Amino acid sequence: MNNLQNKKYWVWFSLVQKLGSRRKQKLLKKYKTPEKIYQLTKGELEKIDGIGEHIAENILDSNVRKDVDLHIKYMEKNHIEIVSINEKEYPENLKQIYDPPISLYIRGNKEILNQKNMAIVGCRNCSEYGKKATKYFAYQLAKDKFNIVSGLARGVDSYAHLATLCAKGKTIAVLGNGLDQIYPKENISLANEILKNGGAIISEYPLGTKPEKMNFPARNRIISGMSNGVIVVEAKEKSGSLITADFALEQGREVYAVPGNINSVNSVGTNFLIKQGAKIVTHYSDIDT
Repeated sequence: MNNLQNKKYWVWFSLVQKLGSRRKQKLLKKYKTPEKIYQLTKGELEKIDGIGEHIAENILDSNVRKDVDLHIKYMEKNHIEIVSINEKEYPENLKQIYDPPISLYIRGNKEILNQKNMAIVGCRNCSEYGKKATKYFAYQLAKDKFNIVSGLARGVDSYAHLATLCAKGKTIAVLGNGLDQIYPKENISLANEILKNGGAIISEYPLGTKPEKMNFPARNRIISGMSNGVIVVEAKEKSGSLITADFALEQGREVYAVPGNINSVNSVGTNFLIKQGAKIVTHYSDIDT
């Protein structure tokens, strides 16, 4: 475990409200470390382009500063680390996207963040067909030494993680909430198996962050950003999986889509992706490895 006290300013920086990753990047470019940002006065902060009075007050919030030690104690007790964008363990692929997280909280194996990763995403209420397709692709890719990245949600995500474990592979779950809780709760035992078998659970969100709806689209950019490509198994007309596919395209990642029954609502999104130029995959050998 790295000495978390040496990273307390990164923990603090992640706790500052209403300061997105783009603004954080700009501040780091100018001041180099979160410690220097921590030491700025209100007057100095308000002079910075894009930082008004309200955000300056958030940066200086004394309650947030008091919370840092509590966070560090919890992290030490529960084997949670924080990896900043400046560290070699931070996923290199993720650094290349438009708005990479400034830091990632991680439980488990940091080594795999920079290995061969493939994302598999799809419907929460997937069909039996979607379940079988997910298990097939995840198992085969894991056998080929890909780490499988997904979001620990019900349905396709869960089957992708489970099939990877069956193949004795490693899998990375990216959460839309803090690592002090697993969402959905029914996947607590799956999360434990992921950790037990050399995988990792990661999040850009600090401890205490609830799994709110607005967090998940942002989470999806990490799933695609740290992966070599994204396989979409089943997706409805408007779904988080299509958001992940959009991010993947923006990030220059390959998008693969499993074709589905034209009469199924779960196939509308994947069949649409194929029409838009996603690579159709019906067999493991269709994936560029």
